[in-house]
Order: sequence, then structure tokens, then C-alpha cells
Amino acid sequence: MSLPTTITVTIAFLVVAGLILPSVHSLSNSKPNFQDIVSKMRADLPQPKTASPSVSSSNIDYASPPSCVAQEARSLNLFSTTPLIHSAPLSRLCHPHPVFLKLDLLQPSGSFKDRGMAHLCTTVQKMHNSASNSDTTDRMKVISSSGGNAGLAVTTVARNIPKMDVSVIVPETTKPLVVEKLHSLGAEVTIHGKNWNAADALARQWVDDAKKSGGGAVYVSPYDNPLLWTGHSTVIDEIITQLLEQSFDQATTQTNNMKIGAVLASVGGGGLLCGILEGVERNYHGSNEIRSNLVRGTKVVACETEGASSFAASFNSDDGSIVCLDGINSIATSLGATSVTPAVIQRSRRHRDRGEISSSGDDVMSFVCTDGEAVQGCVQFASDHRMLVEVACGAALAPLYSDRLRAKLLDQLKDNEDSVIVVEVCGGSGCNKGEHHAAGSAPTKKRIPAGLTFSPAEATKTKDMISISGLRLKSTNHKRGETSDIVGAARVTFEEGSFRPFSLMALMLHYNYTLARATC
Repeated sequence: MSLPTTITVTIAFLVVAGLILPSVHSLSNSKPNFQDIVSKMRADLPQPKTASPSVSSSNIDYASPPSCVAQEARSLNLFSTTPLIHSAPLSRLCHPHPVFLKLDLLQPSGSFKDRGMAHLCTTVQKMHNSASNSDTTDRMKVISSSGGNAGLAVTTVARNIPKMDVSVIVPETTKPLVVEKLHSLGAEVTIHGKNWNAADALARQWVDDAKKSGGGAVYVSPYDNPLLWTGHSTVIDEIITQLLEQSFDQATTQTNNMKIGAVLASVGGGGLLCGILEGVERNYHGSNEIRSNLVRGTKVVACETEGASSFAASFNSDDGSIVCLDGINSIATSLGATSVTPAVIQRSRRHRDRGEISSSGDDVMSFVCTDGEAVQGCVQFASDHRMLVEVACGAALAPLYSDRLRAKLLDQLKDNEDSVIVVEVCGGSGCNKGEHHAAGSAPTKKRIPAGLTFSPAEATKTKDMISISGLRLKSTNHKRGETSDIVGAARVTFEEGSFRPFSLMALMLHYNYTLARATC
């Protein structure tokens, strides 16, 4: 027998939680009050239309959304109009409902957060410039304490706005690759504290210091600000426009019966869901009856993982009070908000109540999946569409890929056959291809099992993911050499014939590990 050759592959996929704290703060007494200005910007919405007229391609204004939302940010190309694609594999699973994917993972920073950050940054800069007493506007700074999707988004946006600087304070636990990426995008990065709370405390201290010195800077919340929600709402404007365009591309001359049956989105702190509900409501009450009819009866599906289901806890409470989780116990760290913004509960209940009063079917549904179901959603999505997304995004895919959750969803849509299902594919900025290092190779006749080494903290989470992914599992204690369940420090071996690339991808998404593949 020839000597075994070992190939060691180290693969690191990074997911950094975009944790949360509310509000935007002005750092100068001379600057306008942002909340007052935002309140003045929000006009009362008109009453909804009741007619559902016939439609032809000649009387629909495709190019214009119901209002010029985030027009300045869009004109500066600070966020993208992302593709809406039909998914044949998911449509087969969800027959008779066509499934469309809104690919916000293709935003410049890799997540939907570019939408809200672009609208927020352009708005606060405009306020700053208006309040400036000098002939030439001063530079201003935006401050974020998130090293996750929000930090990457605000940095990506701010670097393309003249005279805007960005400072990101991240905790010591932030992955070096993320810090490097923030630096490369032009952010001033400070590493401080053992966790996000400590980093955020420093950010707020900087806010206070700047306020005392009269500096021009604002604190940017990862999710809890009306300007963010309005920016995020543009995703619904685009979805409606793109669906109408596709219907006429397919030679359809009547679209009055077209309906968006459900919009699925992952929920962390509630910013994206606030934006989706705002976009649905704006189009529902808008003057364009075709757009209004398209979202009449739409069910918005709030998707979370077990251990990070703060929205479900609050939304399902008797009085709708905000429930704060004791902690986060999920690998979907981008959903790691212990509590949601109160606004998302208010908007969700308003949407649901409107459906009950009008009998139109409008509703908000809370779907909670396991980590394993979310990971399997990511894996199957990669197999079907050749795109990698975070496990947090996998929570929105799980209701379609999981047999258990899909049955529940389709049952809710049974009275609205042929309605469209739309998934907001919110992001993949936490995924990284990784580096591959080969130690050698040799011709082989037979491949013996592959082994993965995990830390004790990762072991129990890994067991569920491997079984969900269809891999037959063995584990061996390093010291005793005994086969046992995955507890403590363990070495996982895959039986011959069970090594499948897309099963293994489930493990790649969130764990740093060494794969030792021996051949003989």
C-alpha cells in the first residue's frame, strides 16, 4: 500500500452580525433635528382605490415608481436596481405559484442595506449642507458601530459621496478580513471592546464629544431609522415594476388578475421588514390602480431562525409589546438582534388589520426555521442558482426549500392560486471564497473518509447541519479514540460514498476548519 497523501484545505467563511441600536443623532446644536424633519417629510397617505381595471402596455408607466423615493441616492448610483429573476426550481416546488428572486445580494456592498444607507447618507448630507454657514460646505462624518453588513454598506455608500467621511468602530471579535475590507473601502476603523455593545458605547461617546465641540457628524444606526426604512422600501417599487414589465414581455395584455401572493424576507432588527411594509403600503394607497391591485392581499412573511426570533416573540405576544431575548443562540449572526424596533410591530399589525377589515387577505406571517433548515436553504440555493448567500438570508429561503415550512406557506396561499411568490435575497457579504492551500497530492485508487476538526463550541451546532445536509456522521474522541456523538472536541469523519460537495458547503458557510483528505 502506498503512503497516504494529505491535502489540507483551510476554508473560512465570515459572517459578522450587524447588531443594533436605535436612532440617528445630530452632533451639533446648530444642525436641524432629524426626527422633526423626517416627520414633516411624511405626508398622510390617500385612501386606497377599489377598482381593478384592465391593463394594456400603452397605459402603464413602467419607468416611474409611485413616488420619487430615494431619487437623489439613485441618481448618484449609490445603490443598484437589482435583477428580479424567475426561479424554475423553486416554481416547481411551489406549483402553481411562480417564484421570483429579488437579487439584492448584487448590491455594491453585497447586501440590501445599501438602499437605506444611500438614502440616509444623502439626506443627512443635504441637511448638513443647508445648515452650513460657510460658502463652501464643510466635510461631515458618519459614524457606525457595526462591522457587519451595515458597516460595509455605510462605508461603500459614503466613499462615493463628496466630502463625507466614515468611521466604523468594531469589537475585538471582528474578523481581520472584515477590518481589512473596511480599510480598503476608505473607512477609519477603530477596534474597541470585547463585544459590539462596548464598541457602540465608544461610538456614542464620540457623538457626545463631537456635539460639545460643534463638529458635523451623525451616528448611523444599522436599522432603526425612518430614512433607512424609506430607502429599503424601494425594493417593493422595483419588484412591482419588474413584474409588470415581465408580464408584457410574455405577451400578456391583461394584468388585473396578477397578484403578489407573498413576499419573503429575513428579519433581524426589523429595518428591511419596515421598508417592505412601507413599500407595500405606498403602492397599495397610490394613485396607480394597477400597482395598487398587484399588492392587494399580499402576505409579508417575516423569516427568522430559532435562537434569533425576536420578531416572532414580539409579534405573537398578546399586546404586541417588545420582547427582548436573553441572548442569541443561532449561527445566523446577522439576525442577531435581541429585540426589534417597535415600528416593525406597529407596521406589521397595521398591515394584518387592514387585511382583516377589508377581507383582502393582507397579512404578516412569522416563520421560524432551524439553523439546519436555513443552511440547507443556502446550500440548495447555491446548487440551483450558483450564488452564495449568508445563513441569515437562508432563513428567507427555508420556507420554500423546507418541506415542513413550504406546506405551511402554500396552505396560506391556497385561496390565491397562481399568485406570485417573491423572495428578497437580501445578502451575501458575509460569504467569502476563502483561500486554498495544497500540501500535495498523489494518484489514487480509493478515497478514504475525510475528517473535519471543530472547536467544542462549534461541535453541537455542526451535528444538526451535517445530518440536515444528508451526510452520514461518525465522530471520534481525539484522546481516547472512541466513537461518540459530537460533544466537546471531536473529529468528524464522512463515510465513503457520503462525501458530496454541496453537503460540505453547509459546513463551509460558517465554520473555520481544516479538511484533511487522505488517499491511498
